Amino acid sequence: MKAPQPARTGDQPDPLGPQASTPLESGGLEDKFDDEDYPAYSMGRAAEMLGVTPAFLRSLDTARLIVPQRSSGGHRRYSRYQLRLAQRARDLVDQGTPLEAACRIIILEDQLAEAQRINARLRRERAAQPPPQDQA
Repeated sequence: MKAPQPARTGDQPDPLGPQASTPLESGGLEDKFDDEDYPAYSMGRAAEMLGVTPAFLRSLDTARLIVPQRSSGGHRRYSRYQLRLAQRARDLVDQGTPLEAACRIIILEDQLAEAQRINARLRRERAAQPPPQDQA
């Protein structure tokens, strides 16, 4: 999991502008099926899939765990990535964890996983570099 980020959750507009997100310019409709960040699910459908109420999803928005994108009509739209975070939150809440604590746990887990990925990448890059030569 990754920590919630404004660009992934819909807080900020596309820096390339609205024309960059058209199916023809972004690689087509097939890319959207594979994109875990594409906001494909309405609130009702997301709640149904997760077995939660729309109020639970709104509470995750209030807690800033997931900030759904909005349709042109103002309706919340969720991505697969956001649904995974919501499912994790639901699991923790079902185990008796308060919602705010569950959201904090998920964010910290995501931040740790991201730091571990960065650390592993840096180690691979360092191992691939030739050893420094002594200048005597």
